[in-house]
Amino acid sequence: MVIKDMVHARLIAVLVFLLVLVSGWGNPGWLGGHLQSPAWAAEEEMADDAFLDELDGLDEQESGIEVSDPLEPVNRFFFHFNDKLYFWALKPAARAYGAVLPQDFRICIRNAFHNLLFPVRFVNNVLQGKFKNAGIEASRFVINTTAGVAGFGDPAKDVFDLEIKEEDLGQTFGYWGIGNGIYFCWPVLGPSTMRDTVGLFGDSYLSPLGWVMQSDLDDGLALSGGQQVNNTSLVIGDYEAFLQSSFDPYISLRDAYIQYRQSKIKDSNQNNKIY
Repeated sequence: MVIKDMVHARLIAVLVFLLVLVSGWGNPGWLGGHLQSPAWAAEEEMADDAFLDELDGLDEQESGIEVSDPLEPVNRFFFHFNDKLYFWALKPAARAYGAVLPQDFRICIRNAFHNLLFPVRFVNNVLQGKFKNAGIEASRFVINTTAGVAGFGDPAKDVFDLEIKEEDLGQTFGYWGIGNGIYFCWPVLGPSTMRDTVGLFGDSYLSPLGWVMQSDLDDGLALSGGQQVNNTSLVIGDYEAFLQSSFDPYISLRDAYIQYRQSKIKDSNQNNKIY
């Protein structure tokens, strides 16, 4: 009976994880850090409309970026799979979650998870030679972990005007001149490229959530699931609006993801290395 219960617990944890990882389909970190397959999102941008706002401001030259998509039939299949998973599972779960917890509390939870991902941002700023930005990230972590009560608050920004310096390994590779490679639409994880997929894997070794996942799968799944449901509850409607404005959602999503990532790398290249 004990073994049976343990198996059931793991199956439930895995199912929850699969359902919520598709948060990229409702999270402006990726469709909002994230269209995050670098989703750390994306991961992710802290403003609810970050991705859509940045997309509106992309240069016209960037819209002509060529995308290598030799796996389009397979990618389209997984795009539709992820789309159904969002509408049938993640969105209802996020709505129910949002109905229980007030928005201010959910924002605090998002802040805390974002604070935990400090090592990813810090290391990638260092790898790009942005030592001042790395220092800002270190300062933000210390201030928010202490005065912000384990990161639930963001006094670093609210009081000291220290803005988040978002960087991930995919951006670092792009900063170094490494191209996108072929495009992928991964099941559950969503849009990515060869470069960003390798970056996502590398960043997992810097993320405390990744460390928990390696040491205790159930706890790691629970934390990741909770993070993504919480984030999605704050941005419900963004993905739907994107679909309604797209003639071919697959192509629009693919191009939007590539343009968004290119804009992040371009922004990195325009900054002084010491900065």
